[in-house]
Amino acid sequence: MTTISRTEEILLLMVCKLGDEAFAMQIREEVKALTGKLYSIGGIYVPLDRLTAKGLLKMEDMASDEERMGRPRRRFAITSQGIMALKETREIEQAMWDISPDVLQKMGLG
Repeated sequence: MTTISRTEEILLLMVCKLGDEAFAMQIREEVKALTGKLYSIGGIYVPLDRLTAKGLLKMEDMASDEERMGRPRRRFAITSQGIMALKETREIEQAMWDISPDVLQKMGLG
């Protein structure tokens, strides 16, 4: 089992959502739209690089253009390992929510 953080989970899901448009800046904007939190550039690139190192994402350098002043764009895609990590994370989270439905009900969460 591969343990991932909440931020990593969100980023993996955003890469899935964006598909061929999963570039760091687009991922950052989707995360902001979903959570209301604007991550710094490093706050996006560091976990994306970590997910790539773990084999949960793959990264592809795309051709540069004049607008980017020669810098390539990095496009991300989820790997089969990344999909498995998301499935495992979802199962764990669901199991935690299912532990005590009566307690959750009393708290107004059920």
